[in-house]
Amino acid sequence: MTATAPAQGWWPRSLLGRNLLLITALVVASQLCAVVLVRQMILQPRVAQVADGVARNVAALRAGLDVLPPAQRAAFVEAFNRQAAQAVLESDEPPSPRRRALLSPLEQRFVQAVARRLDLAEASVAGGPRWRRDGAGTLALRVAHGGTDYWLSLPSVFPTREFTGAWLLATVAGVLLALLGAWWLQRHLNRPLARVVTAAQHLAQGQAPAALPEDGPQEIATVARSFNQMARSLADADRERALMLAGVSHDLRTPLTKLRLGVEIAQAHVDAPLAASMARSIEEMDAIVGQFLDFARLGDGEAPVAASLDELARAVAEAQADHGRAVRLEPGSTPAVPVHIQALRRAVDNLVENAWRHGAAPVVLRTGAGAAGVWIEVADHGPGIPPAELERMRQPFVRGGGGARAGIPGAGLGLAIAERVARAHGGALELHSAPGAGLRARLVLARPT
Repeated sequence: MTATAPAQGWWPRSLLGRNLLLITALVVASQLCAVVLVRQMILQPRVAQVADGVARNVAALRAGLDVLPPAQRAAFVEAFNRQAAQAVLESDEPPSPRRRALLSPLEQRFVQAVARRLDLAEASVAGGPRWRRDGAGTLALRVAHGGTDYWLSLPSVFPTREFTGAWLLATVAGVLLALLGAWWLQRHLNRPLARVVTAAQHLAQGQAPAALPEDGPQEIATVARSFNQMARSLADADRERALMLAGVSHDLRTPLTKLRLGVEIAQAHVDAPLAASMARSIEEMDAIVGQFLDFARLGDGEAPVAASLDELARAVAEAQADHGRAVRLEPGSTPAVPVHIQALRRAVDNLVENAWRHGAAPVVLRTGAGAAGVWIEVADHGPGIPPAELERMRQPFVRGGGGARAGIPGAGLGLAIAERVARAHGGALELHSAPGAGLRARLVLARPT
């Protein structure tokens, strides 16, 4: 059963992207809240206040029209409108060539407020109070008096200039400043997190990570301190395990040597097949103890030296030939790279030994180089390993294919040793197998940077 990755959509995957998106949304939301507050606490009270004043002025103008003779009323209204137009020209508001014919939302609320404050008698006449924008761009109110409609200009009620985009510019500037601050803060948070990730990757590759600095904010320092404690605990446990294996293996070598000597002395007095079987059993136990020692020696602090994998493969093939085993050599002209030569030799020896024990001839030893680095590979032509068991076979003391039940000697450490050696070199152990096609175990070593 494989886990499906969640759909990304518009939601960023990185913490930085999520923080920037969240801060942008918060800034825009705060600006919208500010607009609502300005409308409720400043604009609406101002609309009500100005509407009250306009309603009183309209009432005063209507009273002036009542006392004037009909012939003078038009001149009175015209003089009032000229004064209003002069006030617009003398104001600080710059003239705009594009005047909106329709009322803005603010002007509509103002008009409705003035209409509510005018007396009901005028509101009940045909058409009610009417508004328009005159040539100067100011609002004009129609006042019906004595059967005649008069248009009274009301200057400087509200600014009629075009929208300047100040709110939009302020919002964009606030968003940019917030994003800049968030990026700076997230960058300082990402640095220690990136160090933790790098140290965890080194730890996963079997390498000892450098101690993380335990300074900075309290939360980051706690994470670094906890990681350092975990790394030290794992290193201590690994050293204790290696020391125990080395001690037990070393102590077993002494009685094995005595047994081998005893078999050689008693060989003339016991049955030849029995003596040969006892000698083989002792050699098998000695080989298992040797694997324990190899597994324990992987952290012995060997200094890297420049070596060619072709030369290493040739040395392994020659050593196998001394034991009567023919290994086919296919060198790939690899460059010299810094390696822990003894540890790498033990890993290749274990892979070749696994090929002879669990596979079948011919055993092939290849070298080569690729984009990932240089590699050395051991291939056999045995029954192979089922793909489902390849990952499990990397674990220490794991033997597959019924090898333990079939009496095949070994401790199940060959692939585990190769895995640890590959990780110590910054590389990996690649296993390729198919039923009936044998096993290819490739040690990939990272190129030096």
